[in-house]
Amino acid sequence: MELRDAVRERRMVRSFRPDPLDPTAVATLFDDALRAPTAGNSRGAAWLLLEGPEQTAAYWSGATTAPWRATARRWPGLSVAPLVALALCSAPAYLSRYAEADKAASGLGTAPAPAGPGDSAGGGDSAGGGDSAGGGDSAWTVPYWFGDAAFSTMSVLLGAVDLGLGACFLGNFRGERAVLDALGVPDEWRLFGAVLLGHPAAEDRPSASLTRPGLSRAARLHRGRWSGPT
Repeated sequence: MELRDAVRERRMVRSFRPDPLDPTAVATLFDDALRAPTAGNSRGAAWLLLEGPEQTAAYWSGATTAPWRATARRWPGLSVAPLVALALCSAPAYLSRYAEADKAASGLGTAPAPAGPGDSAGGGDSAGGGDSAGGGDSAWTVPYWFGDAAFSTMSVLLGAVDLGLGACFLGNFRGERAVLDALGVPDEWRLFGAVLLGHPAAEDRPSASLTRPGLSRAARLHRGRWSGPT
């Protein structure tokens, strides 16, 4: 499939069939996702794949509530997705990378440890992997780790279209640490969101959001300077 076709055909699927996916296709899809842009070659985006009802239940039980599952009309179709892929990102991977010699001048690396009684002012070696001058994660206006997780996620969403699969992205709204702890994910990792993958069910209905009026193309695409309706 041509890239332009995948972009235009991509949509969020909210009702799946429980049929298992081809393991080779899944492996290829996520191998490609790991080739998404990564700032400074930090490689701080990762995936945790949950396959089959027993594994995916660990996500659903922590990320959703019993009252929601009992009343949400989308729940039956979402819950049978045969694969739930958790998009993860690690802030420490970027803080460490941007403390290295070639990135230390950015001031975005790991904040220096407090000086001890015998340390000279400003102690620490800028190439020392953690002692460079910098403000830590609070110094990042827009953290690269979330951006890289988003790039990798988009690769999965487009790759799913190319494979003839349905996909749906679910944001991180609740139960993050409980889910990650239950799955043995180290504390340094954050959950960016989850991608459900599977074959679309025949009864999948388009989201009502698609009929919502929004900004026109002219209001969203500008050249040279901002212009048009705000």
